[in-house]
Amino acid sequence: MTDKNEVAVQSNLSPDTTRETQAIMAVIERVAMSPDADIEKLERMLDMQERVLDRNAKQCFTADLAAMQAELPIVAKNGRGHNNATFAKLEDINEEIRPTLQKYGFAVTFRTRQNEKTVTISAILSHKLGHSEETDLVLPLDTSGSKNAVQAIGSTLSYGKRYALCALLNISTGDDTDGAIAQAKAQKRKEIINNDRLKKAIEKINKGDYTIAKLYAAFDLTDNQIEMVHNEVKKAEVSE
Repeated sequence: MTDKNEVAVQSNLSPDTTRETQAIMAVIERVAMSPDADIEKLERMLDMQERVLDRNAKQCFTADLAAMQAELPIVAKNGRGHNNATFAKLEDINEEIRPTLQKYGFAVTFRTRQNEKTVTISAILSHKLGHSEETDLVLPLDTSGSKNAVQAIGSTLSYGKRYALCALLNISTGDDTDGAIAQAKAQKRKEIINNDRLKKAIEKINKGDYTIAKLYAAFDLTDNQIEMVHNEVKKAEVSE
């Protein structure tokens, strides 16, 4: 028994669309074979046929893309970058999605443009009936570390292709986190404070040498500790 998706991939065009295309072709053939053929009329009919074919190709592209995306896998993040941040490698993405792309008649290609400071990566998704769509990503050259000029371009291209491809096909990997973001998140993690240190901090707050805002920004307090801060600070305010 043939799978419905396979039928959709093989036939591509709906019966109504197929009949419409065949009807236009039949009229064009009759006009072309006539000894009194009107060349201008024939050209207009050929233009109309081209528009119909383009419309049909776009409709099939959209239908096959919708069906394909339901089958695209979630790609594991096996790559590791700065500060051990994980990401899905380009080769892993290609290997995971290639069978599904082929099943629905799609192919992905890339086009790049470069100037002194940036590289533009275009990811192009082409369908076997001729319609294609693309997305562009403009990135600065990756000059981090001790990369030379060639390595900077290669690193940027690999990074850009990965992101452009995932954006084009809506591939799920979980966004990879670069080193700067990972470091920032690590710095934002608050320290745990025990009750002895908390009492000393409260004493400083009551003396005016420290503030509650700084305390909350620096430490991760439990509910009981928050209550302790409020109670002890209020006591000091009342006693004053």
